Order: sequence, then structure tokens, then C-alpha cells
Amino acid sequence: MIEVIKEKDDDSFRFSLKAESGSVLLTSALFQNEGEVSRIVQSLGILQGKRNAFERKTNHDGQFLFHLKNVNGEVIGTSQSYRSEAGMENGIKNLKKRILDLASSDQLQLP
Repeated sequence: MIEVIKEKDDDSFRFSLKAESGSVLLTSALFQNEGEVSRIVQSLGILQGKRNAFERKTNHDGQFLFHLKNVNGEVIGTSQSYRSEAGMENGIKNLKKRILDLASSDQLQLP
């Protein structure tokens, strides 16, 4: 499921891509309008197959996370933090699978 959120403080938007269980797999960066969000969401099917779309990182607490980048290398979303590198890799695997599931059921279209 993809949930679009309008920020309260300004007119920007973000989206969350959720697992079937409801847990958040990816939280997007801020976008200026819903059209921009829609374009990014529609591109997820293509991005998930690109090797360089996932940037693996370690935060200041030593936890692991990843960024999803668009074709221009700009960060479009960030994962949760993981305690282990293996957990992060599993998170990437789960996100890829979820995107494929959503794409195959035409759910990468926003109303």
C-alpha cells in the first residue's frame, strides 16, 4: 500500500510505501505537489530493478539504512534503521518484492 501524506506546516507531500502487514518499508523525501509524488510512485517499478538505485548507509548510531534514488541519483526515499547489515539487505529485498507485487496489481497508480 502507498499512503500519500500532506505535510501540515507547508504545501509539500510525501508518501510511505507499506508492507502488507502495515509496517513502513520506505518513507519518501518531500515533494512540492501530488503530481510529482505520482510520477515518482509510477517510476518505482523501474527503479527497484536498478542496481545503483539503493544506497546503503550507516547512521551516527552505527545502525544501517538505505536510500532509494531516482535515475538522476537524487534520494527519493529512506528506509527505517536496521541493527545489522543483514537486516538492511533483507529490508531492500522486501521493498523490491513489495514494489513488484504492487506493480503487478496496478497499485503504483495514485487516484
